[in-house]
Amino acid sequence: MFVRNITANDFRNLSFSNVPLSPGINILYGNNAQGKTNILETVYFCAIGRSPRADNNRELVRFGSNEAYVKVDVSKDDINFIIDAHIQIAGSKSTKTLSVDKVMVKNTRELFGRLMVVLFSPEDLRLIKAGPAERRRFMDIEICQLSPVYYSDLRDYHRALKQRNQLLKILRKDHKQRDSLHIWDEQLNINGCRIMATRSAFVKKINEIAKEIHNNITEGKEELTLTYQPKIENPQDYRIIMEKSHERDLVAGTTSMGIHKDDILFTINGIPARNFGSQGQQRTAALSAKLAEIEIMRNGAKSPPVLLLDDVLSELDGSRQKYLLTQINDLQTIITCTGLEDVLTSNVNQANVMQVKNGEVSTR
Repeated sequence: MFVRNITANDFRNLSFSNVPLSPGINILYGNNAQGKTNILETVYFCAIGRSPRADNNRELVRFGSNEAYVKVDVSKDDINFIIDAHIQIAGSKSTKTLSVDKVMVKNTRELFGRLMVVLFSPEDLRLIKAGPAERRRFMDIEICQLSPVYYSDLRDYHRALKQRNQLLKILRKDHKQRDSLHIWDEQLNINGCRIMATRSAFVKKINEIAKEIHNNITEGKEELTLTYQPKIENPQDYRIIMEKSHERDLVAGTTSMGIHKDDILFTINGIPARNFGSQGQQRTAALSAKLAEIEIMRNGAKSPPVLLLDDVLSELDGSRQKYLLTQINDLQTIITCTGLEDVLTSNVNQANVMQVKNGEVSTR
């Protein structure tokens, strides 16, 4: 699987860009704030249906314009197809339309799996140090691409969670509808238990792979372990625990228990990496987890994913940078960097190199 070409009109600062790509390594270099990351974002948006950086699609439309358009030309198993996205702004509202070969995608679930991507950015190197929300996102993005069913469960769970939280705010003033909480408890229980089972299996799998990778990077000096930490440990207790949390939730006006509070614990030699690991150890653990994510995609999908490396190589020392690049030599990789010196010389010589300046792309 690889992206043959990217087209962007008025997306972020890209007024018009046409970016031809090779199946191997592609390097986009230039100063900061020129549009390199925006080009990666077009690929991610067409694969996932949302931006990795913006919660509001209005942010994706170039200032002064009312619409943005992006298109990626994909080759998968010798079959070519096009994924495009159209964002329009009308007053305070924005609309997003996605299509595959001009057939509209009615549900994001239909998009997952068409173009598989792994994004690796400096924020991912802080995966260990960040809060639980980042580690849940790490799980969810990966699993959704491999399992559309999981995406549906997650979507239904968060819809029910939103309704329950709205009801809790009403009940703080009027307790007459208190019995309605049980309806949403049951919905959260059904989807939550399925999500827990899928997340548990995913973390077990990624733990096995990341442990071996981390062992290789540290030459056997450190043992990395990833452990799934669900907020509700036993799925059989899900409904009971939700009911027991009613009083606390009514006071707080929000749902305190459930899979939206889950986490992953990273330990190095049995010690929590988030609290006691050095910056170097945390980065190595995050690198191991991301490489394990790539490996799971290789094994779980018919085609390997497209790797997006957003200014991450400059964050790694020479040995870790070299290890990363040797592990991904069979993937299409799109790398952004401020200068070609950030990338190993041997890889520059073999790469499709382009410069990005003021939102415009030119070949070297």
